[in-house]
Amino acid sequence: MEFKVGLRGQAETVVNETNTATAACSGALPVFGTPFLIALMERAAWSSLESRLDEGQSSVGTKIAISHLAATPMGMTVRAESEVTAVDGRRLEFKVTAYDEAGLIAEGTHERFVVTADRFLSKAAEKGRK
Repeated sequence: MEFKVGLRGQAETVVNETNTATAACSGALPVFGTPFLIALMERAAWSSLESRLDEGQSSVGTKIAISHLAATPMGMTVRAESEVTAVDGRRLEFKVTAYDEAGLIAEGTHERFVVTADRFLSKAAEKGRK
């Protein structure tokens, strides 16, 4: 596994009935929902790491702070971009941004940790048995 500052990722989606604020129960308007925006930004960050992980590794999101600056109506494409800004062992920090066809709609930061998948899932399962 080797990650460097400057590593970039991208993900996109089209706003439709399944990813609006109404669908997320986070609002009553048929515009791109903030929970789906966050998921798209995480997907952009994940996409930059996925092919660089060692066998048996994954990454998990641990922190995100964004400003959702503009609404995006149904039918528009939203593109999220990520860039690694810091690497500290297994912890990676990202700058995340999102755009629709009219321009910038969100910006912020995201943190992910590289984990050993089996160990991570084992700890989660044990938690469920307590």
